Amino acid sequence: MQVNSEHIDKWLALQSDLGRAANTVAAYSYALRDYQKFCSALNTCVNTASREHVAQYVRNLLDRCVVKMDSDGSRQGVFANATVRQRITVVRLFYDYLVEEGLRTTNPVGRGSRLGGRYRRDVRAVVPIQHKMPWIPNEEEWQKLLSEACAMSLRNRLMLALAYDAGLRREELCLLHTEDIDPSFRLLHIRAETTKGNRDRIVPYSACTGQLLRDYLVFRRQLTNARGALFISESSRNFGIPITIWTWSKVIRALGNAACLPKFSTHTLRHLCLTDLARSGWELHEIATFAGHRNTSTTLIYIHLSGRELAAKLASASSIHGSRMEAIKGAFQ
Repeated sequence: MQVNSEHIDKWLALQSDLGRAANTVAAYSYALRDYQKFCSALNTCVNTASREHVAQYVRNLLDRCVVKMDSDGSRQGVFANATVRQRITVVRLFYDYLVEEGLRTTNPVGRGSRLGGRYRRDVRAVVPIQHKMPWIPNEEEWQKLLSEACAMSLRNRLMLALAYDAGLRREELCLLHTEDIDPSFRLLHIRAETTKGNRDRIVPYSACTGQLLRDYLVFRRQLTNARGALFISESSRNFGIPITIWTWSKVIRALGNAACLPKFSTHTLRHLCLTDLARSGWELHEIATFAGHRNTSTTLIYIHLSGRELAAKLASASSIHGSRMEAIKGAFQ
């Protein structure tokens, strides 16, 4: 198996040298090590595995999607459909590398048949794509979350407010620097290296978030005068160290459990923000720009989720987004 590890290591090093994000390379490594372990169990060399072996690996992944029941009665798997597809995509990319290096003649993970020199879009994928609407809390659930959030620290309350107010991804939020804030215009600079699409963007935040930010900056100066990471640890073990994305995930998981909403995640606040913007009548391209979406097909999810056509018939003069921020302000004061 040393040959397998050697080429896997070289391919992962190549991805890192090409500027792939550290989390992306880590995900690639985890997927390939899992595939390598599966091949080892079959006494098969990764480099020479066939389509049959890949098919067995897909079956193995699907079998590991152990079905369980959520609290709301819906069926959930340990592996999401997207996770299975991501694992197979990594394996396909690795075999592309082996073919390019002359170590194989064919890629056992097919992309579909060709027709007239082009890939057919109607060919069934190795693992069919499942399009599911993201979960967002209703008004009653949102109030439960806010009620529980009042007991959180000032830092965590600010992070929750920013995550919703500016529609930030987990990495974008946790990797904010003090230099990224423009308090005079209430703007955040989301740096390209922290984003999923590797593109800068500028997003606004509300006045009530600004108040939380001012209070937190006063508190932060009691911890450290150093510039850099905006959100730092207050624990004695990691005092003054920038918090990690895993720390924020634990905070959100604890909040969701306290509110009896296990589906609540770090990405839920972004989903909710973009849905509320669609409900408030923002245009598709405006939401896409705000969210940093490269493809507006991603943004369309929130347009559909918002029930925008029905909302238009019940048009209200007030902004849903604005009223929700007022609710945050009232709960946190």
